[in-house]
Amino acid sequence: MNERSCLSIILAAGEGTRMKSATPKVLHRIAGLPMVAHVTRAAAAAGAGDLALVVGRGGETVAAAVKTFAPAETFVQAERLGTAHAVLAARDAIERGYDDLLVLFGDTPLIEADTLIQARRKLAEGAAVAVIGFHTDQPTGYGRLIEKNGELTAIREEKDCTPDMKAITFCNAGLMAISGHHALALLGKVGNANANGEYYLTDIVAIARSEGLSVVAIEAPFDSVLGINNRAELAAGEAIWQRRTRRRMMLDGVTLVSPDTVHFCHDTEIGADTIVEPNVVFGPGVKIAGNATIRAFSHIEGATVAASAEVGPFARLRPGADLREKAKVGNFCEVKKAVIDTGAKVNHLTYIGDAVIGAKANIGAGTITCNYDGYNKFLTEIGAGAFIGSNSALVAPVKIGQGAYVASGSVITEEVPDDALAFGRARQKTLPGRGRQLRERQASAAAAAGKSSHSE
Repeated sequence: MNERSCLSIILAAGEGTRMKSATPKVLHRIAGLPMVAHVTRAAAAAGAGDLALVVGRGGETVAAAVKTFAPAETFVQAERLGTAHAVLAARDAIERGYDDLLVLFGDTPLIEADTLIQARRKLAEGAAVAVIGFHTDQPTGYGRLIEKNGELTAIREEKDCTPDMKAITFCNAGLMAISGHHALALLGKVGNANANGEYYLTDIVAIARSEGLSVVAIEAPFDSVLGINNRAELAAGEAIWQRRTRRRMMLDGVTLVSPDTVHFCHDTEIGADTIVEPNVVFGPGVKIAGNATIRAFSHIEGATVAASAEVGPFARLRPGADLREKAKVGNFCEVKKAVIDTGAKVNHLTYIGDAVIGAKANIGAGTITCNYDGYNKFLTEIGAGAFIGSNSALVAPVKIGQGAYVASGSVITEEVPDDALAFGRARQKTLPGRGRQLRERQASAAAAAGKSSHSE
């Protein structure tokens, strides 16, 4: 089967008005990725070498978005006349002669490659059509898949079912694989003699059977074929995706202390033996090596975390954060576009942006890199083994040498050489008795204004 050519036709023509959004339905996101992109990923993983995207009028936004993550040829279904009509909108692609066609929907983002591979395998074994179905204890509203002797004999919409058929729990998911050799002939015979005057893709089952061709049904898990039509279903789809990914992460050797509280993005990568504590959110572009520790309530996006590094609790890593081996970014710290080199520590209450922190440097509490002047960003460089005292402000561009010390409370605006000690603060001056005098003066002024010392 691996040598068989395959075209995936993704139908994305629906506006999805029930989403109540200016964003086209299939571009709403699950795990940070548009729903239609999840579908293209599954198709590619199932061996679909080419992609035909069918959109409706005004579908330019969808077409442009899809092309940013998958090479797709776009076809327009000018009139919405049913699913078979939509598939035939991609006739030019079908006519190129593929072994297999996969017909998928852009609002069914949880479909898994294994299901599509199974459907293609049925085509390789001689079936002309392989319909994907699911079992449910609540089949009301779904079309039923009628089987006999291992063959699919018909798809019946509920309104057309007999009482015995209504008891069937094997239902139509709408997705199918079609033999490229038979596809155009079968599709061309689909009529519109129905109440809606539309051309239904499901009719090719009866057409194929009438011509003596083999038609089969395969079962997929219900949550794999869930269609998304509103925000509630979008949230349900997100929950299913997250549940799958948490399980996969744990089976791959990642410890999730409280799995249901951890949220992943579509491209999150985490190595084995990493520990993720509760209430951690991973945004796009995160890569974490093995044996790292991500402590509770951290938010990580666009960041790289090396082996044995530690993040959090309550840490935020923004895009460009690069933690090297055994580096530590602790509680209530924010790092943006900065390298924290091997063994360096940014322990608490600190902002590091546009910076390079050398190996084994120590950044004291309350330190900030003043990297932005309102128009431009500037770099702060801190050498290996440097020690930055608490509550220091490093005004970029500035360089702190290797092994240098910066005294607590300093504002550093000039380069500090290697092994130097820098003070960037005013000398302390103590005036005996002046504290009492200041307090008495303030109390007198408050009394004159009729204010109590405890009024605030």
